[in-house]
Amino acid sequence: MKQFFLTVLGVFAGLFLFLVVVPFVLILGAIGAASSREPTPAHTVLELDLREGVSDQTPTNPFALFGGSGLSTMQIVDTLAQAGDDARVKVLLIRLPEGGITPAAADEIRQAVRRFRASGKRVIAHSQGFQPVGTAISSYMIGASASELWMQNTAGFQLAGFSADSVFLGRAFDKYGVNAEFEQRYEYKNAVNEYTESDFTPAHREAMTAWMTSIYTSALANAAQDRKVTPAALRTTIEAGPYSSAQALQRRLIDKIGQVEEAEAEAKRRAGRNAEIVEFADYADSQGERAGSGRNAIAIVGGEGGIMTGTGGGDPFGGGSSIMSDDLAEALYDAIEDKSVKAIVFRVSSPGGSPDASEQILAAVRAAKAAGKPVVVSMGDYAASGGYWISSEANWIVAQPSTLTGSIGVFGGKFVLADALGRFGLDMRNLSVGGDYADAFSPSQDFTPAQRAAFAAQIDRTYEEFIARVAAGRRLPPARVREIARGRVWTGAQARQIGLVDQLGGIEEAIAKARELARIPADESVRFKRYPEAQSPFEALSEAFGVSGEAARVLVGIGGVMNDPAAEATVRRIQTDRARASGASVLADQPY
Repeated sequence: MKQFFLTVLGVFAGLFLFLVVVPFVLILGAIGAASSREPTPAHTVLELDLREGVSDQTPTNPFALFGGSGLSTMQIVDTLAQAGDDARVKVLLIRLPEGGITPAAADEIRQAVRRFRASGKRVIAHSQGFQPVGTAISSYMIGASASELWMQNTAGFQLAGFSADSVFLGRAFDKYGVNAEFEQRYEYKNAVNEYTESDFTPAHREAMTAWMTSIYTSALANAAQDRKVTPAALRTTIEAGPYSSAQALQRRLIDKIGQVEEAEAEAKRRAGRNAEIVEFADYADSQGERAGSGRNAIAIVGGEGGIMTGTGGGDPFGGGSSIMSDDLAEALYDAIEDKSVKAIVFRVSSPGGSPDASEQILAAVRAAKAAGKPVVVSMGDYAASGGYWISSEANWIVAQPSTLTGSIGVFGGKFVLADALGRFGLDMRNLSVGGDYADAFSPSQDFTPAQRAAFAAQIDRTYEEFIARVAAGRRLPPARVREIARGRVWTGAQARQIGLVDQLGGIEEAIAKARELARIPADESVRFKRYPEAQSPFEALSEAFGVSGEAARVLVGIGGVMNDPAAEATVRRIQTDRARASGASVLADQPY
């Protein structure tokens, strides 16, 4: 018995040390590190590394930053605006990705770089090569906006166009007995094709070629403008490649050849005596978000990721972002209730999601308009399908030329797995009680004719509801919306021509329009209020684990958990089990 109590005492002592003492020491260390952070040097070279990729928006969950580079397009734009006004920042050095960056993010970053240069400061971009993959043209476009574009001596300029690959599972499903039963509205709603086809359908090929051409043409035009050549000449030169770095220099595709250390030395030389290089994230943290000043405020409400009903969601340690309808609608209503807020800039970056979740968010947009607060949508990388649904009734829509938007359509269905599992000796059987539709989405059997008809009717209703929202919001006849809808994806440039978008630009243009609609004089300062507000670590863990705030304060003290793969895996298993317990839904009525 004595040994038992000693053992229990030892366990509690260990837990106390692990959960209280160690976290306390770590928190004190973090506070000390923050307080000892050196001020921005008088001659600063700001180094922006884009090679790890960027999200569209900075996550409100503080732990999500552990899952990636921690940079977002919105943060880059905001920080460069502050750096342009900061006399201590003399030069910007950009490290370019070899394989590209999402086109709309590249558009927005290029615009921010040009504004930074307009403040009289120099920008040096360095590349270790442009690869013939994906959207490398977007990476080159950012580089072309710099004062000088450098390339490493051994690197290749292999950019010759814009390519994209699609994987079709139709033949594999046929081979292994998986039956993909889907409804789509209509022929351009191409996500279904990946499950049912073995090649591009004519409509799929047409739409995809069109938006790829639009992105490629836009990027070439921007790069040509910044390189001071004609788009036709630049296109001819690029498509005649690939080139070595020396050949690229000879053809004036780049300005200098050198290692990144040489580019850094040149940046420091131009910044002045005793210049120091400061990482972009460190400078951004020291500056914080632009708050502005003044009596009136503009709310910036953000949402990124797939649209789902509910609250919370997403991996708290960086496993991806999502738009939860309760949270985003609440953020919009908070902005509505804030008397100092005179207009709302709604930043949307989403490929789509649940129509019910989308409608909940759109209702909040309507409420803002009814309260006399104009809503201006700023589209990020995507605002397609459900992403367009939630944008459709805003007062004004701003998109980048390369934003992917539209996709006004709907698809849904299920995978029938009984035959596939049977080939491995696994027998799936279904039991149901109630009406005929009760087992409609069972993966053990095909739709019955009656179930298929009922499901198709539901898909039709959702499509018509989508058409109605767009027709009302864009002031277009429903017949015209049906003509340009049919599930087709458009770029922002294309959408501007057909009336789905009002203006090309980014967050700065959206803010300017919001000021105009709110009748705030151009010479009057405004404050920026961001929704939803960033969570504290305790709030984030409380939400992730479904525990109280006090319990979260204990959980947050688990030292090193954010960098421990085993801990991350445990978190994901907990979330998966909770999702299963709550009843995961099938792929139905998804307006992707």
